[in-house]
Order: sequence, then structure tokens, then C-alpha cells
Amino acid sequence: MDNDINDMLKAAAKATESVAALTLEQTNAILMDVAARLREESDAILAANRLDTEALLADRIGADSPGAERIGADAAAADRQAAAAKIPGYDRLLLTSERISLIASDMEKVASLSSPLGRVLDSFTRPNGMKITKLSVPLGVVGVIYEARPNVTPDVFSVCLKSGNVCVLKGGSEAEHTNRCIVGIIASVLERHGVDTAACTLLPSSREAVSALLDAVGIVDVIIPRGSAGLIRFVRDNARVPVIETGAGICHTYFDRDGDLAKGAAIVNNAKTRRVSVCNALDCLIVHSERLSDLPALCSPLQENDVVIYADERAFAALEGRYPSHLLNAADESSFGTEYLDYKMSIRVVDSVEEAIAHIGRYGSRHSECIVSENRAAVELFWKRVDAACVYANVSTAFTDGAQFGFGAEIGISTQKLHARGPMALNELTTYKYLIEGNGQIRR
Repeated sequence: MDNDINDMLKAAAKATESVAALTLEQTNAILMDVAARLREESDAILAANRLDTEALLADRIGADSPGAERIGADAAAADRQAAAAKIPGYDRLLLTSERISLIASDMEKVASLSSPLGRVLDSFTRPNGMKITKLSVPLGVVGVIYEARPNVTPDVFSVCLKSGNVCVLKGGSEAEHTNRCIVGIIASVLERHGVDTAACTLLPSSREAVSALLDAVGIVDVIIPRGSAGLIRFVRDNARVPVIETGAGICHTYFDRDGDLAKGAAIVNNAKTRRVSVCNALDCLIVHSERLSDLPALCSPLQENDVVIYADERAFAALEGRYPSHLLNAADESSFGTEYLDYKMSIRVVDSVEEAIAHIGRYGSRHSECIVSENRAAVELFWKRVDAACVYANVSTAFTDGAQFGFGAEIGISTQKLHARGPMALNELTTYKYLIEGNGQIRR
């Protein structure tokens, strides 16, 4: 098995030659064709996805599942579906016709964007007549390790191909049928266009594949992990190949003393419940103590989705009797600094914007943080002091997404500071090289 995986990695490295030969027009044509095929093969993709989602449900039948009720084998289909939606990871794994259409649209958007390659980043001439040009070029072979998120497969392919890179994908076993179906569609289009199909390589969903990818020095140029904090930590600690860390999203929204209640309630509800399984979902609401009387109204929309709240002492007192008792719990220290990925949220009360910033600094993951305030000075202070890839004012953190930023698809949200930060798309998948031209100059 190890030899087979190493051969696949070497084939991917060889495919960089095929990708490098593509013109911009050819690249865009491939992306448009893949997008069309994804729509045409929607039924096949959904059938493959059902195999994966049913396997997940079968694993949960008759077992306790966090965030969901026990799912009995004899439950009605509608009841099973409703309960399934509460299972952590199910929403990320699930594809629908609408989601496939959105994936295809994102790929078409990537095709419409300008190429990030061959851009002159700088150009200057030295006193000795030597001309130096700084030019954008591909990273090379990009390895991506991710969990049960089949939408990552076409997203990574599109941004990698458009930026002149080969992608090596190591998806989770939970999404194996879906991933193989999508990569099969991509391979058929690449072959029809005369491109080495190893330009989009899907490794086996095995531990051996992870080890081989992390150890592929000289073959793979960079690895990007997407998934849980545990996965990201494992890749960071064990990779011999350079890693761009896409960190866990422990996201906060701070409702300031001068926050607008209507805006705040809408932002909190959207950030928490739009999709609980994504990294930009809200995990902790921070409330100024002078707005405690508004906390029940701020949280009221969350009841529709049975959001469980872990409230500190002051927040609990403000919500008791005004938020469903079976959804209201007293917070402890473990309630903060947790990425819930579920219909759960903590609440902390503070006495100043400075205290809110300090809380975020202690418990945040440098992903996405928000302030709701009509006070410009408070907003400016929050923007300046909060250390995160994306810092919002009066906007839901749900917008931390490459497509929402106008980048087409994305390859991940980087929470580190070297090379890339925030939604990583075409420009972030390039590096640069210097071209030096002279007329016989020698150094003395």
C-alpha cells in the first residue's frame, strides 16, 4: 500500500508539467466543463452521498449522539432526518441538489476571475543596470487533508487548477463514496482536455496515506489541513512538509453598550444557526453589563432552533424564566474556548469593550470576531486590538468565506500570519520568484 501511495504522490508531482502547459483559456474551459458535469451528474453524486450519510446514520442508530436525540431504527423518515440534522458532522457531509449547484457556480466564478499567475509584483533596475522583476508563480503540489466535507473536493480542485497548482486530496473515510464520485467526474474532464488526471489526485482514506503525505518532502510543496482542532494539531505536529494552518473557528460576537438590539439579535441568530457545523459559526456571545436587560430579546430567535446556552452567573440570572429552562445551563470554565459545531453557545457578561477584547484574546482562535455597536470609537478600538484573521463590525461572522469575499471558492481559512491569513483563494496559492536580467555584469 505504501508503495502505491508514494507512486500516486510522484505522479501528482509529475502532473505539474501538464498543468504548467495550460493556457488561461484552457484552464477556464476545464473549470466550466467540470461545473457543467457536476450539474449533469447531480443524481450520481447524490447517490454516492447517500451511501456516506446513511453509513453515518447507521453508526448513530440506537446510540447517544451529541446534539441529537437517540435515533431509533423504526423512526419515521422525517423524524430520522430531523434528528440527523442535529448530529455533529452530518450537515458538513450532506450534499443536496442546491449545494451541488452552488459548488458548480463557485467553480464558474473561479473561472471568471483574473489569473493570479505571471503578475509583476515589483520591478526595478539596480545602479549597475541589472533589472530585477518579482513574478507570481504557483506553489506547485498542494496537499489538503480534510474530514467529512465533500464540498472541499471541487473547491480545492478549482482554486488549485486556476492558480497553476496540482492538488493531492486526503479526504475522510466518512465521505469516501462522494469524494470518489466527484474526483471521477473531474478526471474524465481532465482526460478529455488532454491533461494528466493526476493533477487532481485523491489518496486512499487510510492512515498510511496521511503518513505518506505528511512525509512527502521534495514531492509535495505545502499541506493545508481543514477540519477539527485535533486534525490540525496532528498535521502541524507531524508534518515534514511545510504547513499552512487553517485553525479551528472559536468565534465571538460582542454586543456593546451602544449596540443596536435589532441588528444584534439578527446577527447572533444568523452567526449561530445558519450552519452550526462550519468554522465561522458563533460559539460565544459577549454582552456588556449595561445591556443585560436586552439579553432575552437578543437570544429569543435562538429558541426556534433549540440552541443550548451555557451562561455565566449574570447572564443566567438575566435569562432565567425568559429562555426555555431545558435549554439554559450554567457555564463553567470549559464553556469558553470551545468550538461547539453544534446548536450550543456560551454567554459571558463584561463591563467594558476592553474586557470583551481581553476575553477574546484569551479564548479565541484568531479566526472571526464581531462587535455590534453604534459607537465608532468602540468599533475602532475593537478593530485595532482584536487579533484575528477577520474582524467584523455589525456583520455576521458567517461571511468569513472565500465566495462571500468575491474570491470564488476557497481552500481554507488561515488563522496564521505567515504567507496567508483569512480566506485562502487564488492569490494565496501563489508564491513568487525573481527574474534577473543583465548584460554581462559580474560581481567584484
